[in-house]
Amino acid sequence: MTHVAHPYIQRIGINRDWRSRWFTNDPQKFREYLRTDAAIRKLLNQKLTGMSVDAIEIERDEKQLRIIVKTARPGLVIGRSGEGATQLKKDIDMLLRTLKLSEKPEIKLDIEEIRNPETSAAVVGQMVMEGLEKRMPFRRVLKQTVEKVMANRDVEGVRIIVSGRLGGADMARREELKKGRIPLQTLRADIDFARVRANLPYGVIGIKVWIYRGDVFADRNAGKQDDSAPRRARRA
Repeated sequence: MTHVAHPYIQRIGINRDWRSRWFTNDPQKFREYLRTDAAIRKLLNQKLTGMSVDAIEIERDEKQLRIIVKTARPGLVIGRSGEGATQLKKDIDMLLRTLKLSEKPEIKLDIEEIRNPETSAAVVGQMVMEGLEKRMPFRRVLKQTVEKVMANRDVEGVRIIVSGRLGGADMARREELKKGRIPLQTLRADIDFARVRANLPYGVIGIKVWIYRGDVFADRNAGKQDDSAPRRARRA
């Protein structure tokens, strides 16, 4: 059997960073931080359903807990006069109280806007999910989504897989639509990947999205060599 690695975890340290950024030598603190991060992500995923959230990143130090929510619809998250963001902070504060932490950090909530939602695999997966939950034909949803994503000049390839009881069929099956290139073996390739679930009356449909946004080089000028010396040598 093949062993498929997650495209994100393969590229950490190359063109990706950790989504939880903190460090501790204390095993007790490590367990506490890990449990807190998982609880915060679960809460925010429930509260921000349908708001095109791409990622939730967490940074912490000894006194402050910073939560970064990246979304394509920041207005929905922030709410009128900032009511939505204030309520989210209150919900996170209540959650931390129930976890009974050894030290209660100061909570800071930052909401960042995604300029190009079509380049985010999570947002694209949610677009497919919304179409399927509206009972639209899955082939039409896939085709329209792929065309919309490829219309963005920053995207060089997209692949979407849906699996489950498609169209209400008795037997589950898998359908795939791909356009452009998805070089999963190249680590410098900027591949965004996401899994989304569409909850339908006849069962759950799983959605996987890969988006290729070109190659990432640490120094683009490093690969350019000066050919003037070899030319002079050949002329001589």
